Amino acid sequence: MAVTGNGRAGGGPLAGVRVVELAGIGPGPFAAMLLADLGADVVRVDRPGGGGLAVDPAYDVTNRNKRSVLVDLKSAGGPARVLDLVERADVLVEGFRPGVAERLGVGPADCHARNPGLVYGRMTGWGQEGPLAHTAGHDIGYIAVTGALGMIGDADGAPAVPANLVGDYAGGSLYLVIGVLAALQHARTTGAGQVVDAAIVDGTAHLTAMIHGMMAAGGWQDRRGANLLDGGCPFYGTYETSDGQYMAVGALEQQFYDTFTELLGIADRAPARKDLARWGELRAAVAERFKSRTRAQWTELFEGTDACVAPVLSLREAPDHPHLAARGTFTDFGGIVQPAPAPRFSATPAAVTAGPALPGAHTASVAADWDVPALLGEEA
Repeated sequence: MAVTGNGRAGGGPLAGVRVVELAGIGPGPFAAMLLADLGADVVRVDRPGGGGLAVDPAYDVTNRNKRSVLVDLKSAGGPARVLDLVERADVLVEGFRPGVAERLGVGPADCHARNPGLVYGRMTGWGQEGPLAHTAGHDIGYIAVTGALGMIGDADGAPAVPANLVGDYAGGSLYLVIGVLAALQHARTTGAGQVVDAAIVDGTAHLTAMIHGMMAAGGWQDRRGANLLDGGCPFYGTYETSDGQYMAVGALEQQFYDTFTELLGIADRAPARKDLARWGELRAAVAERFKSRTRAQWTELFEGTDACVAPVLSLREAPDHPHLAARGTFTDFGGIVQPAPAPRFSATPAAVTAGPALPGAHTASVAADWDVPALLGEEA
């Protein structure tokens, strides 16, 4: 019977898939969380003494729906315990620098010797090869060299830092999950596993595919704040309201733009939207109008219309947005408000079934369920 991340019988489209996650930080844990959300039995191999983010493990929601065991990979018996898990797994996810897993005795060759059908997912910033492969880095550097960071921000200002969403999670975690699922399909068809080299620089560059096409066609300028989708367009951007809050405008198509200008109250004096020479004048007119009312007032006016206008909410405000609340986009589990699993499935719905896995809390249940009694031995 399939088990959920906490060992109870459950569903989700990946029910029955077993994943070993070698503990790390950032995109690796998030990718493993996504697999766990979708029903995979994810066992996180934590190191004694920790080594993750400086946050109480009880609040690290990227470890929800998982189980945790403690194994010291640098101890004499550590690698063997992990390989015992690998022998019974479908997928392994690790986020070490290139060569580290090999030195620890749990690299692809070691794992495939025990389980030829294993999908071995590798999450790094620079990738497994290349002149920077062995150097340290973080999201901001990875998205910087791909051109993605340079696209974001005002024309006359510095690039805007989009938290770690574009690199770590969009270009990293999601591409690792795509690769793992594709390789899993191949393994189930052929019986042969393989290594998935998911590099944040590769994934982030891939995200810019449409922009590169537009640039080649002459429809995108290679500078910030000068294009249709980067804030350069006066009807695709953000505007301050009278109470210091912001509204987001995305009225690109003519019919939506017409609704937008009518509701905003400038339809009779707005410059032609296609007259780029007057975009500055149009921006000023839009900005002036938005400054005349509060965010709440503009939200009430635009809500439910095709003007493509929405309030810019904070993280704490977002769960209470009427549409998100109606859909259950966020959930409260164990007293922690957090995003619910996504996407949604009609036949195999996913759910949050367990809070963050505390290091080593599930050693006994994993040892029994996966038939790896060595996990119960003394950890050195």
